[in-house]
Amino acid sequence: MDRNLTLEMIRVTEAAALAAAGWMGRGDALSATRAATNSMHQTLNCIPFAGKIAIGEGEPGAVEHLYSGELVGGGGPDQYHLVLDPLECTRSVAFGRSNAMSVVAMAPEDCFYVPPTQYLEKLAVGPEAAGVIDLELSTEENLRRIAASKNYSISDLTVVILDRERHSRLIEDVRGIGARIHLIPDGDVAAAIAAATPGTGVDVLMGTGGAAAGVLAAAALRCIGGEILSRLAPFDKEEAEHAGQLGVQDMRKVFRARDLVRSDNVMFAATGVTDGDLLNGVVYRPDGATTHSLVVSSKSRTRRFIVTEHFFEDSPLY
Repeated sequence: MDRNLTLEMIRVTEAAALAAAGWMGRGDALSATRAATNSMHQTLNCIPFAGKIAIGEGEPGAVEHLYSGELVGGGGPDQYHLVLDPLECTRSVAFGRSNAMSVVAMAPEDCFYVPPTQYLEKLAVGPEAAGVIDLELSTEENLRRIAASKNYSISDLTVVILDRERHSRLIEDVRGIGARIHLIPDGDVAAAIAAATPGTGVDVLMGTGGAAAGVLAAAALRCIGGEILSRLAPFDKEEAEHAGQLGVQDMRKVFRARDLVRSDNVMFAATGVTDGDLLNGVVYRPDGATTHSLVVSSKSRTRRFIVTEHFFEDSPLY
């Protein structure tokens, strides 16, 4: 993948983040999402590449822009497939909470697994623990293995879990084992990547979250190391039956990062909208705004944190 194209994707996430940030704390998740989606769509189509959305904002006909299967870009010789979320954590923006980001992952065509369910059970760690975790093991055994791989005691570990009722038993188990817990309202993409990023204070992500978010996290971890294990987690009986109709025979199958993203040529870009575990959010100035972004590439084996100062007169969109 061309390095210039990789860096161009930062323009895409920056544009969406700037558009969404103006709606922070205003209680209007729909308008924030619409602003981010329109800005990302516009910017993608200004970039000279041929893209097709593998996992987007919805199915054709259900949304106007960035739907799964949509062709984007200004044209190019090679087609790339994308998984994207113009505003991950819409509620976080609406209510001024943490971990909202704009994110894009890109790889050669047909390399992304498209989960047939809305949710995945997930376990994500950094490079040190990548080879020791197993979803078939108990929470206690996984945490003991992770702690040993990092030369920690269990009490040193920080486990990120989405603050959901469905995780009440998991939270009890982690507390009983003695590890620390960081509950987040939304944003397990940021948390999964933070587990593989030095200096974040995050050691592991556990629990059930969005399926598209799992694929995005897997793309980032393919670039920087670490691992995410996942299993399909049907929301209800109908979703389980739908997965079966699509050919899923084993609902307990464990997917690794390389199963979700079947390529060694992957890039991932994210720009913070609100402050979070991985990135700072958009900061407005009298003459513009400052954004904080991350771009990682498996081909160049680089992890770039980018601070960009944007200058604009009336509108942050470009």
